[in-house]
Amino acid sequence: MNRYYKEQGGRLMTKKTSKVIILLLLMLLVTATACSNKSKDIDSVDAILEEEKDINEDNLEEETVGSEQDTILPDGIPSPISGIYGDEEKVNRRPVAVMFDNDPKARWQAGLSQAEVVYEFLVEPPYTRYMGIFLLNDPEIIGPVRSARPYFIATLLEYDPLYVRVGGSEQAKADVKKYNVADIDGLYSSVFWRETKTGKKAPNNMYISMEGIRKEQKRLNYKETGDYEGFPFNEKDLDIDGESAKEVLIKYYSNNTTKYEYDEEKKVYNRYKDGKLHIDEVDQITITAKNIFILEANTKVIDNEGRMEIQVIGEGKGLYITNGKYKSIVWKKASVNDKIKFFDLEGKEIKLNPGTTWIQYTKPDPDVDIK
Repeated sequence: MNRYYKEQGGRLMTKKTSKVIILLLLMLLVTATACSNKSKDIDSVDAILEEEKDINEDNLEEETVGSEQDTILPDGIPSPISGIYGDEEKVNRRPVAVMFDNDPKARWQAGLSQAEVVYEFLVEPPYTRYMGIFLLNDPEIIGPVRSARPYFIATLLEYDPLYVRVGGSEQAKADVKKYNVADIDGLYSSVFWRETKTGKKAPNNMYISMEGIRKEQKRLNYKETGDYEGFPFNEKDLDIDGESAKEVLIKYYSNNTTKYEYDEEKKVYNRYKDGKLHIDEVDQITITAKNIFILEANTKVIDNEGRMEIQVIGEGKGLYITNGKYKSIVWKKASVNDKIKFFDLEGKEIKLNPGTTWIQYTKPDPDVDIK
């Protein structure tokens, strides 16, 4: 009995042990399968995460490149006169103010398209005259150069420039000495020449080059840099809140008009003088403006020659025109040496768009047509 039970027990133990072993093997198999599947799942998740990481890195790289492109600035530094970027060496040198003849016999002018700021003033009726302010550019031919007037000098002093002229009214010549202007007068300088190939005749054919101007600057021991305040500029081109200004016509006299037509594509104004497209004499480039100011100033004739007295010191009404629109402004110039400033009707100072600026001085209540 005991032997039987021992034998049976042995058999029972053997069967039981077999079942346990089989069960353990099954559990190990299940566990191994689960681990395998889990491993595969982990591998899949890792692969997905790695893929997303690669995508995110690519996107980050693209965003970084785009961000860098958005923040890249033009080479050099901005001109305080035009907001246009240029070589630091040129931006930091002394500006140059040139008197340009605008008699019909003197047209067209050479180098005027390279000025960063240009003023148009009345002179003896029915003419106007230009004064171009240069800093970045070095035209090889500039002219015809003409004589000075007191209100040009009161205007140019705010740039502390070299002043290029040929003679002037008695008051203008006195003011050149009074204000210690860095004067380069064609009546006493050998770097000017009479240009005969154009068919123009004296006094409408006196020319100079920027190279010649800079040589005279050194010869006359004028300082290399100017002490002046620039215009405030927008960091990028901006539209103004104003009325439409696709075409601007200024009638100085019946036979003396200035017109601007807006180029939608280039976002500048093409300039016309007396009904003809205003071009540069040298390269036939159309003269354009990014900013246009029409400034009213008290004006009167002071002698039998028709010479003018124009009050550019003080304040007055005006218009600011850019990007196909215009708005009313107020201009203020505290003294002969102070910078002119422009304000909107709420008293906020106007920032200009970077580019060439034309400043048109007129009599009060001028004949101006804007469409």
